[in-house]
Amino acid sequence: MPEFAVELRDVSKRFPGPSGEIVSAVKEVTMQIRDGEFFSMLGPSGCGKTTSLRMIAGFELPTDGEVFIHDKPMGQTPPYRRPVNTVFQNYALFPHMTIGENVGFGMEMKRVPPKERAERVKEALAMVRLPGYEKRRSRQMSGGQQQRVALARALVNRPEVLLLDEPLGALDLKLRKEMQLELKQLQREVGITFIYVTHDQEEALTMSDRIAVMSQGRVLQIGPAHEIYEKPNCKFVADFIGETNFLDGTVREQTGRSVTVELKGGLTAFAESDLTLTRGQTVTVAVRPEKASIVAFNSANNIYPGRVEEVVYIGTDTHYAVRLAGDQRLRIREQNDDPFSRPIATVGAEVQVYFEQAGARVLTE
Repeated sequence: MPEFAVELRDVSKRFPGPSGEIVSAVKEVTMQIRDGEFFSMLGPSGCGKTTSLRMIAGFELPTDGEVFIHDKPMGQTPPYRRPVNTVFQNYALFPHMTIGENVGFGMEMKRVPPKERAERVKEALAMVRLPGYEKRRSRQMSGGQQQRVALARALVNRPEVLLLDEPLGALDLKLRKEMQLELKQLQREVGITFIYVTHDQEEALTMSDRIAVMSQGRVLQIGPAHEIYEKPNCKFVADFIGETNFLDGTVREQTGRSVTVELKGGLTAFAESDLTLTRGQTVTVAVRPEKASIVAFNSANNIYPGRVEEVVYIGTDTHYAVRLAGDQRLRIREQNDDPFSRPIATVGAEVQVYFEQAGARVLTE
């Protein structure tokens, strides 16, 4: 069995623009998606993630490069001859058909015998936790149930790879969060490769074995969720995945992974980097708000005086914004783990803020 379910090798896609110019939607993208993996392509609108998915499906053909599915080059192979199925945000269920007829429609077009068709429909509906729904109509079902029917319709053909293009986008927030967990559980149960497109960072972090972060047609970083979050390789990834403080400065010295950075306002930060940096190089120190805290002590590395500009209580956490020397702002997230906890500082208070070296990452772009 091939190690990779899907590979994109130096794939580019160019379209003619509205004024006759050439628009590059995908630029030299290389991705290797493992068999049985829940893999997400994450990025803002227009970053190339949906175009990449459509090239895997065969709805678009690469301008350059090649798509492989289980080591077989797809070339000009049309969508119906590829071992994949796609679930879209618009479920496109036929309102005049029963749920069973909707799920079995593709098999009917392929002239699968009625008895086998009925058995596979029953099996697919059980897979998505809708047993016995064959006779219902789509208008009798909730949005979440309709989404599951669309999944059953895709799974009934037993694809090697399931492609999902923002399938939860039409659901309300509470239902979307429930369906995220259900989709991940379903993927584990059926054991096939899921390739998921989303612009929702939390959704990708919740569901994915690995994530490809895309911007302007390029893949910037691929890795497990914790690696993407804790060790972003550039400023865009750090900024797009969650909330991040960026402190600007220049490199004073580097010893191994340990970097000393001169920040604006005469402050010094001790941070970490996997890059080889040079003295005087302009860099950014990235610190997640939960890695920083307001403290009483004042003798340690990465501790700075500042003034509290904002305090926001949101139940589980209290968020602070502290202005440091050099007009740099540090956002801090303190967990409210005490049932009687109150904000530890008020607006206008002079405080000390701190973060560990291991929680600070040096970025160059």
